[in-house]
Amino acid sequence: MMHGPCGAANPNSPCMKDGKCTKGYPKPLVEVTQGNVNGFPVYRRRRRPPGVLKLKGREYDNATINQWVVPYNPYLSQKYNCHINVEVCTALTAVKYLYKYVYKGSDKAVITVEPVQGESHRAMIEPNEILRYLNARYISPVEACMRLLDFSVQGKTHSIVQLTIHLENEQLVTFRSSDNPDQVLTRGRHTMLTRFFELCASEAPENQEAKTMVYQDIAKKFRWDAKTKRWVRRKRFQAAIGRMVHVSPRDMNKFYMRVLLCHRKGPQS
Repeated sequence: MMHGPCGAANPNSPCMKDGKCTKGYPKPLVEVTQGNVNGFPVYRRRRRPPGVLKLKGREYDNATINQWVVPYNPYLSQKYNCHINVEVCTALTAVKYLYKYVYKGSDKAVITVEPVQGESHRAMIEPNEILRYLNARYISPVEACMRLLDFSVQGKTHSIVQLTIHLENEQLVTFRSSDNPDQVLTRGRHTMLTRFFELCASEAPENQEAKTMVYQDIAKKFRWDAKTKRWVRRKRFQAAIGRMVHVSPRDMNKFYMRVLLCHRKGPQS
């Protein structure tokens, strides 16, 4: 993928602003990739032999053509048959960038509906930002076409099973003030962890494999039945990953119990 030309070769390029390329092209020629904490890294771009290179009807200086190459991944470009810009994320702000896109929600737009008077002019309406803003979802034409044609717009390979952790007789129980106290006491008797201990202690032939597994791997072969509060062996394969809840090191007993569950196979208590 090639950028430009821009700069002195094409001052009217869309990427030009105040006489400079907003994308930072042409990039500097360096022999070794250099990291940059405050921005994109400076990738290795070697100087080529002098000459003239013709590419898609344009002539480039063969010695400095690497300055115009957009960072890419050959595998992704071949798989998706399109231009994909790939950058190396080295700064801590990359984590903030990822979370922003996960939790920002759907796209939104500000629109104005104005009545038309006649064919040559429109009615003059005083701007009102409160009335112009609609708390609605904006769907672009591309996304609308994908959904109308019943194409998948997102995918999931594995389901995540959240595994509970607690000490003996310290199960988490939620209840209402109007609930029967006797029923509340028996409600949290069986949890994922206690049933896992019972599963490992069981002598049933279909449960013997549980004795060779740690707590976080139990979801691969068994599923949790919320109604019966039991681990039931899966009849067909389903990609599932078990993840134990986070425990602070300040809670020492529960923290070290979590460490043991990560390594001890087939615990019975």
